[in-house]
Formats: sequence, C-alpha cells, structure tokens
Amino acid sequence: MCGICGVIGEVKDSKGILKKMMDKIAHRGPDDEGMYVDKYAAIGHRRLSIIDLSHGAQPMYNETGDVAIVFNGEIYNHLELRKELIEKGHQFANDSDTECLIHGYEEYGTELLLKLRGMFSFVIWDTKTNTMFGARDHFGIKPFYYAKTDKNLIFASETKAILEFPGFQKEVNEEALEQYLSFQYSVLPETFFKGIYKLPAGHYMIYQDGKLEIERYFDPMMEPEEGGNLEQTVSEIEAVVHDTVDAHMIADVEVGSLLSSGVDSSYVVSEFPGNKTFTVGFLDKESQYNEIRYAESLVGELKKQNFSKNIDSDEYFDSIPTVMYYMDEPLADPSCIALYFVDQLAAEQIKVVLSGEGADEFFGGYNIYHEPLSLKGYQKIPKWIRKSIAKIAGLLPDIKGRDFLIRGSKTVEERFIGNANMFSVSEREKLLKNPVKTMSPQEIVSTTYDKVKHLNDIAKMQYIDTNFWLQGDILLKADKMSMAHCLESRVPFLDVKVFEYAKKLPIEFRCNKEATKRAFRIAAKRHIPESTANKKKLGFPVPIRVWLKEDKYYNKVMRTLTGKAAEKYFNTDILVGLMEEHRAGKADNSRKIWTVYVFLVWYEVYFESEDFKPVNQEWIDERIRTA
Repeated sequence: MCGICGVIGEVKDSKGILKKMMDKIAHRGPDDEGMYVDKYAAIGHRRLSIIDLSHGAQPMYNETGDVAIVFNGEIYNHLELRKELIEKGHQFANDSDTECLIHGYEEYGTELLLKLRGMFSFVIWDTKTNTMFGARDHFGIKPFYYAKTDKNLIFASETKAILEFPGFQKEVNEEALEQYLSFQYSVLPETFFKGIYKLPAGHYMIYQDGKLEIERYFDPMMEPEEGGNLEQTVSEIEAVVHDTVDAHMIADVEVGSLLSSGVDSSYVVSEFPGNKTFTVGFLDKESQYNEIRYAESLVGELKKQNFSKNIDSDEYFDSIPTVMYYMDEPLADPSCIALYFVDQLAAEQIKVVLSGEGADEFFGGYNIYHEPLSLKGYQKIPKWIRKSIAKIAGLLPDIKGRDFLIRGSKTVEERFIGNANMFSVSEREKLLKNPVKTMSPQEIVSTTYDKVKHLNDIAKMQYIDTNFWLQGDILLKADKMSMAHCLESRVPFLDVKVFEYAKKLPIEFRCNKEATKRAFRIAAKRHIPESTANKKKLGFPVPIRVWLKEDKYYNKVMRTLTGKAAEKYFNTDILVGLMEEHRAGKADNSRKIWTVYVFLVWYEVYFESEDFKPVNQEWIDERIRTA
C-alpha cells in the first residue's frame, strides 16, 4: 500500500514540486520514497513495504528503462500473471506485483486491466510515446485524483498533494456542497475543491499531447438468475469466501483483521489464518454502541486474539479535525471516526488488516433492501390513489406509518438514491444561503438507473449502492482512515471473482422477507455462531444522538453552527432550530446536524487553518524516521 503523485507536462522545478507533493502523502508510505523526472513527466511514490520488502522500490521500470510505473495497491493474481508473461518472453528483475503491471502493459495495453485481480491505482509513463496511462480498480478501493491545467495533468492518491502544485487556487465547490447535504458524501466527479476530479472506479485514463481521454473498462452490472438450489448455492458461497480470503493473505508481513459484531467481519475472521483482531466501542460494554463484548465472545470460540479500545466522547470529538484532514473531503458518516481509532489500534502491531466491506452490496445485506418486498402489496393500489394518500400523509406529523405511505407512492428510482438521504431538495435550498439549485439527487442517479431498467428493484438498489455509496462513503473511509496510520486495509469481499459469482445470485437468495444476505448468512452459520450470522445490520454504531443532547457537545457544536463559516454558507437559524428540536427530544436530527457540522470542521481545516497538523503527526514522523 502506498501513495502516488505526479505532474505530466513541462514545468519549472518539477523535482522540487514533486517532493512537496510526496511529503504531503508521506503517511501513505513511510518506509521509502522514490521519483522519476524527465522533461515531460515527474512521478513520485511513497512506499509501505508489504510484498518483496527488499526489491519492491518504486518508481519501477521495464528492462530497457523506457517505461516507468508508480503503483498503489496489491495484485493478488500476480504470480499467475508473471508466469504467463514469462512464457511470452518478458524478463523480471524482482518478485513484486508491481513489475507485472509494467510487462502486462507492454504485452496487453489497456486490456491488462481485465486480467487483474486486486485493488489498485497506478500511473505508467511511456517515454517512447510520451504517454501517461492511469487506472483505478474495478470497485474504487484505491483513490485516484487528478486536475488538468492548460499545460499539465496533475494526479495523486490524495487531493492534499495536488493542492501543493504552484498556482493552484483552493476554492470550495458549492455544487459539491449542495449534493453532499443530501448524499452525506462527495458524490460528483468534481471534488469539494473546484478543479480537482476523481477518476471513477473501473475507469482508466490516457494523457498524450495535452489531450485527456477517460474510458470505462468494468461495469458492476447485476445479472440475477432464476431459480437455483439453496443448499448448493450456500456451499458455493463458502468456497468463494474461502478462496478470496486466502488470496488476500498474500504478504511478507503479518496480517490481522478488523472485527465488529456483524456477520461480514466475523465470517472473514473465521476464515483467515491470522490470529490478531481489532475492535472499538463506545460507552459501557453492555451498550448498544459497544461491539467489544461480541468480538471477545467470537474470538474465544475461534481461539484467536482480540485487541480492543473504548473510545470516549472527548477523544472522538477532538479527533474530528484530523479525520477530516485525512479524508480530503467532508464525510458525514460518524463511523469514519470510529474507523480512525480501530485502524490506529491495529497499526500499533501490524501493517495489513482485512475488513468486511462489500458483502452488503454484493450479497444484498442492507436493511433498506427489504423495502421493495414490504411495499409490494401496497403498490398494487393504482398509483394515482397512492399519490393522493401520500399528499395527505405529508401533512401529518411524523407518526408511525407516515413514511411508508409516502415512499409507497414512489418508484424505486424516485425514492432511493443510496443508503443515505439527509436533506431533501427543498430542505437544502432553504438551508443554504446561496443554493446552486443544480440537479436533484434523483437526477444524479438517473443515468445509472437507466442502465438497469430490466432488473428487479432489489438488484437496482444494489447497482446504485455499488456505483455511489460504496465508492463515495464505504471505500473512501476504509482507505483514508487506514492510510492515516500507515496501515494497509484489504477487503476480500470486493474481489472480481466474488462479484462474478454474486452478480448471478437469484434475488430470493439475496433478500427475502425474513433476511438480508439470505444465502450468505446461511453459509456464515457454518463457521460462526448463529446469533452472529443472523444479527441485524447495524453499521458502525456511534452515539452521536446521545452526545448532541449533552451540554458540553451541544455547546461545542452550536458554536460551530453559528460561527463565521456557518454564516457564510447557511441560514443558521435553521441549524439552531434543528439543534433545539433534537435536544428537546422532538425529533432525531442528529444525522442532519452532523452532516453540516463535519463540513464546517473540514472547511476550518482546509480554508481557515494556516498550517494544520494532524494529532498523529509526531507518530507519522517517527515511523518515517525509523524506516
């Protein structure tokens, strides 16, 4: 796991600029650094040594030295690729997975991407044609940012490196803010920094002679089959999970695993041959916000170790500026801060952890996937009648059954934009001082829905989540929070082989009235306790709603919500109203409040602080010094 950055095109003092960019992402690779610089390109690499510790330094070159690569990630099938390429006459100088990408590019060009099993973002610079070839993995596990000027293309694993490019003017993208208020994450191709973009998952770019072309090479399309034998399917899932966990263990260092109380991470822990697991919790051990007791019970049965930490409210709130610094963009998912702490705990002992992300999107695990089944009977009523009922329901207070009537009047395309839906269009337009009044959330996801008109509603929702929620929230926090601690996070369920199997699962094996991830849970029961396998999806429970009612944090958040930055962007009387209503127990506004609050903390870090230092900077510096 590493950090990459660079500039393509002529620029004065390219070596000095590249060094500043690399220093900004040193936390991604404290073990080593390297750069390649010529007249037309400067590409840099920060290394976290995982495979071929002695010979895997980057940039890496082909045998003639005219093709260079900087690479972030792991290729799990590199040994098979190596054998294939050697048979075709390629000569290898080391045992790293990186070298397979160089020779694979020489042999297959962009078709190489269809042969890869792994997580990656990389850039190859071909000096023979002065061409840059960059790519991001199938599901967006590893980040890839870029910016284009009149004369240059700048790229990096994190936006903070691009901000170091001379003359780049930081400016808040207010369109990104407007959409963020609904989605809770940065959903647009352009980031919160105007002029900096994300290369989407499953895409590659080619830059030559000042022209940039971006193409999609992989589309995670669901293809559910009809019928099927449940017992056989469960056995096949067991084999698929065993294979992918085994593949993700490839490393020359110790591998551990994160562990929550849920079925996904528990299943991974039951399969992986390592010993160390890591868990965090809140409040006391009996609280619904504390998963430590579940983790300790499971590892006791599996005869593994668990290392845990209880996060107190002060350290949680104190860490938010640091978390937003590492995230690069605001993310209103409270669990990203919990993830920061569990990754910190793991990094004290190891360099690689496994994690359970992706099983929900692939196997149908989110509770909201029940909705098409629960609405099925109601939606037999003519639509015009349901629309009329919804109008009346909209005038009622927030009582039980009200949302059912409103959502039941809508198609899945109208009601579902992904796992989070914070502020409606009308709410965010009232909240913002200067609303851009750009596309609605439904318009943003509409072109993605257009591709899956033929699918069942549950499969449509999975496709939306895989293209939006997974990339924008789940994987972003997994990468940024682990890399904040010089830790590599691997996600065995997010594997092309797993997807090729899961995409064909019959709908009734994904989700039925009794269970989400139906077949997956049955497979898991063969390896972990039934109570864990059947546990309802909780996410990463964080007691935000509790803390916001306490004087200390109510006052702390209120000061931010009525401060200068808040006055610049928001009608703060609405924010005050949300806080007062929440504190009085009239409504749970915690997630809406949190969405605005973390944006304002992010804004302070990137636009109001002169030279922000994360709280773990000394630890990072020491890791680099002793590498």
